[in-house]
Amino acid sequence: MTDKKTTDVVEKILEESKKLNRKFKQNIDLVINLKNIDLNNPKNRIEQEVILPHGRGVEARIALFASGELAVKSKKLVDLLIKPEEIEDLSKNKKKFKKIANEHDFFIAEAPLMPTIGKSLGTVLGPRGKMPKPVPPNADLTTMAKNMRNSVRVRSKGSKTVQTIAGNIDMPKEQIAENIDAIVKRLESVLERGRMNIGSIYIKTTMGPPGRII
Repeated sequence: MTDKKTTDVVEKILEESKKLNRKFKQNIDLVINLKNIDLNNPKNRIEQEVILPHGRGVEARIALFASGELAVKSKKLVDLLIKPEEIEDLSKNKKKFKKIANEHDFFIAEAPLMPTIGKSLGTVLGPRGKMPKPVPPNADLTTMAKNMRNSVRVRSKGSKTVQTIAGNIDMPKEQIAENIDAIVKRLESVLERGRMNIGSIYIKTTMGPPGRII
């Protein structure tokens, strides 16, 4: 069961968001500050994808590198299809590809294309934590895409502050709280000392003030 304090803090920031009356749908941002962990050691860095039990509020956008049968089969499951012959052109037009990288949350690719993508586009995708996931042979792409659309990336890089989204202001407070719980539990499971490595947790709307959970 989700901690009552989490639900109460979510309720408070949702009430605050109504006062702001923004003309766009604000996200619920989750900010987790780590402690007693050396992130200069690569093995301690966080790089996780979490499927949210109630989704993101707005589905993640997916781009696929593929050709042939996979491209045909997957076209309706993704937001952008990039064919192998387009990779070289995109590598020469970094401005265009940076825009694509920023507009899409996840990338997937046929396994044989991975070395080419890494060599040609890795300098754009790598720093953003968006290197493609290879598509296994005979993969259930419908399920794969569905899971990705409801996932968030939790990534520390070299910073002790981890930020991601946990939903948006149109979602019920209980669902947002359960999403937060799922992210925190995943983080605890990969941290060396679990909850002891978490210094504080805040949530906020895109434009609103933060509320502290712990």
